[in-house]
Amino acid sequence: MTKTEEVLRLARQKGVVQASDLKEKGLPPRYLSRLANRGKLQREGRGLYRHPEAPLTEHHSLALVAARYSSVVICLLSALQFHELTTQMPRRVWVAREKGDWDPEASPTNIEVVHMSDLSFTEGAEAHDVEGIPVRVFSPAKTVADCFKFRGKVGLSVAIEALRDYVRSGAGPIEELYHFAEICRVRSVMRPYIEATV
Repeated sequence: MTKTEEVLRLARQKGVVQASDLKEKGLPPRYLSRLANRGKLQREGRGLYRHPEAPLTEHHSLALVAARYSSVVICLLSALQFHELTTQMPRRVWVAREKGDWDPEASPTNIEVVHMSDLSFTEGAEAHDVEGIPVRVFSPAKTVADCFKFRGKVGLSVAIEALRDYVRSGAGPIEELYHFAEICRVRSVMRPYIEATV
């Protein structure tokens, strides 16, 4: 098998590849741009390439962001959409970064960054496979609590709708809402809405 064939096979398997993926396999990274110039790979953003036959899902933008920035966690409107807890169609991918971390630059898609600290950033982050790429997304209950915490950014009506959809869909136990409301320091804000919904 030629190096070109190896790169194309890797791209087909992984969906989205970057230079580090080739280096791990002992393949020269320059093959990515060469294959893109020949139309064998599609450039998806700075340093990201996709095989034309790799499957695309509705969460493709999340996969691109996670491939580029593995330390971010998908949150707020994007996490709501991922968990099917909203009718909102966000124009940007919402990501959480740890407080004090730099904001991602040269993102393959438009992003909206929020900063969280301590347990608020680490608790409730779940690993999902999207198009063969590991994507970290906050759990449904954590996402609802975050919407109340960041209601100034997403709107109180979005937070209330997310809470109602969480309860209606049975996305998780009510106790989890209270658990994450405590972590996000919005228990007193959320309690009346939870009690009115259940």
